[in-house]
Amino acid sequence: MSILLFILFGLIVGFLARAIMPGKQSMGFVATALVGIAGSFLGGLVGNLISHRPLLQLHTAGFVGSLIGALVVLAIVMWAGRRRGAFA
Repeated sequence: MSILLFILFGLIVGFLARAIMPGKQSMGFVATALVGIAGSFLGGLVGNLISHRPLLQLHTAGFVGSLIGALVVLAIVMWAGRRRGAFA
């Protein structure tokens, strides 16, 4: 059950990141959820580095850290897609 809640949390964070980020993002539900999940992991990694916890001790970053991480991941995806011409 917790994995389903994690996916739902990633979907919500991904939708919010897409709403905040300017520009057009043509993604489906799965890609949006993956952006949110990757953002949560990125936010957790940065949180571990700041709090001096072991890097392999996985935990969620919280809502704000996940949203900031998802915005970073979405910016990277948009940049990579623009260079390939996918989001033109």
